[in-house]
Amino acid sequence: MSSSHPLLAALLDSWDRNNTILLNLLRIIPEGGLEVRAMKGSPSVAEMFTHIHYVRLVFVSEDAYEFARPMPEGEWKSERDPDLIAQMLNESAKAVRDAVKGRLEAGREMDLHYDHPILMLQHMIWHEGYHHGQIKLALKMAGLPLDNKVAGPGTWRVWMNKTK
Repeated sequence: MSSSHPLLAALLDSWDRNNTILLNLLRIIPEGGLEVRAMKGSPSVAEMFTHIHYVRLVFVSEDAYEFARPMPEGEWKSERDPDLIAQMLNESAKAVRDAVKGRLEAGREMDLHYDHPILMLQHMIWHEGYHHGQIKLALKMAGLPLDNKVAGPGTWRVWMNKTK
């Protein structure tokens, strides 16, 4: 399947939009919000973002080693610099994109998980949507709710707006 194939282009666009939504969420986290936890013992908002980055890279290294990137130290890093978190997420999003696209174009299966490379993409989107909800709930429970008028344009509109 070549990169000019419209279905592959749409799937990769969905992955790019997913990462954009995650970055948009990161950018609207209120002051002090990265330290928030839903409850004692839960990961902080910052730790959920770095966990997402880590999980992306782990699955790429296990399933499409030729696209692997260096692994960060630790999965639940408490990074407080939103710009660094955004850089990490962009890097790992590119690794996932390249792995799925590369394996599809080569007609190769994934090495360890997934019956098809597209399932990796779907797993990542599902996993990140789960944490997106956790992040918003943790902020709400901490008295820092994200108003839908603020969060909506960076999430739902990214999915639904036509780009052409």
